[in-house]
Amino acid sequence: MPDLDHEQGWLLTLDGTPQSYVDLADPGHLEFEYTQRIAHLLDALAPAGEPLTALHLGGGALTLPRYLDATRPGSTQRVVEVDGPLVELIGSQLPWPASIEVTVGDAREALAAAAPGAADVVVADVFHGSRTPARLTSVEFVRLAAAALAPGGCYAANLADGPPLAFAKAQAATLRAVFPHVCLAAEPSVLRGRRYGNVLLIGSDRPLPEAELTRRLAADVFPARLCPQDELTRLVGRTAPVTDADATDSPPPPEGAFSIG
Repeated sequence: MPDLDHEQGWLLTLDGTPQSYVDLADPGHLEFEYTQRIAHLLDALAPAGEPLTALHLGGGALTLPRYLDATRPGSTQRVVEVDGPLVELIGSQLPWPASIEVTVGDAREALAAAAPGAADVVVADVFHGSRTPARLTSVEFVRLAAAALAPGGCYAANLADGPPLAFAKAQAATLRAVFPHVCLAAEPSVLRGRRYGNVLLIGSDRPLPEAELTRRLAADVFPARLCPQDELTRLVGRTAPVTDADATDSPPPPEGAFSIG
């Protein structure tokens, strides 16, 4: 769907659920709040303009790969998207820069086959409809992501949850079982368990740029709050990590949560 307010802005929806927004004239225009939060992380990972090696699991319309290509020229990026017809549609209607490699495939299989220790960042933004598939939520899956990261690399997962945040807490516990440094970012109303919304989980083997992320998140039009390491410990409590044996899809959104009408 074209954005009438931006001549080269486009909204991608799948089965009525908004998936991506792309501004072909301005890759820095990030319409969705959760993409802004991941972009803040990408901005904070290295000095401005320094290229990164990124593996994106889930493609959509390639909003974040386009952003990284524009802000960090020379970055090496691979996008894995399971929906072949979607890749064909985006390629024909919203072509991406030649520097971005896009392959059709399963996210977990691609992660298992990824070169070990090669990526500066792995971004998991995979939804089947409006839910994250169970097989991409387990300790075993996160271990694959950790193996693909270079020392000091960062894993970022976008998911969605609502009251009482049982899924988000379990995912935080899952990342903490693999990474020594984990933080979480979401809008305050989501963190307080008042509404359904996106949650960004970040993990690394090195301390995360929490102060910088806190500053950037607070400055957004729709501010988010960062739960640093100590606060996340209290939030997770005794919640157990998720394994392949007990993993479930993320909870469905309430009716109207992603309405575009």
